[in-house]
Amino acid sequence: MKVLLKSPAGLTKEVKVGFSWTTFFFGFLPALFRGDLKWALIMFLAEAVIGSFTFGIGAWVTAIVFSFIYNKIYIKELIEKGYQPADEQARAVLAQNQILASA
Repeated sequence: MKVLLKSPAGLTKEVKVGFSWTTFFFGFLPALFRGDLKWALIMFLAEAVIGSFTFGIGAWVTAIVFSFIYNKIYIKELIEKGYQPADEQARAVLAQNQILASA
């Protein structure tokens, strides 16, 4: 499911809530393309370090773990930067997925 977030300056971003298929298939690259350099670097380092000790298998495991949590992390960071749900439906979806506190 996708929700629309709006910044105080009027910019909007459509973000996916839930499992990240792009992170599952492409690892740290979706974070890099979104401009989320901090998490792209964290994912790359985690995949490289864990993968090097496990002949590459650990990199796949790391990618699976980040697939479940990355979209939530990305949305929370956007909210910290001032983005807010654009409508009540978006707010309800974020509250249902425990990203925003239900009010």
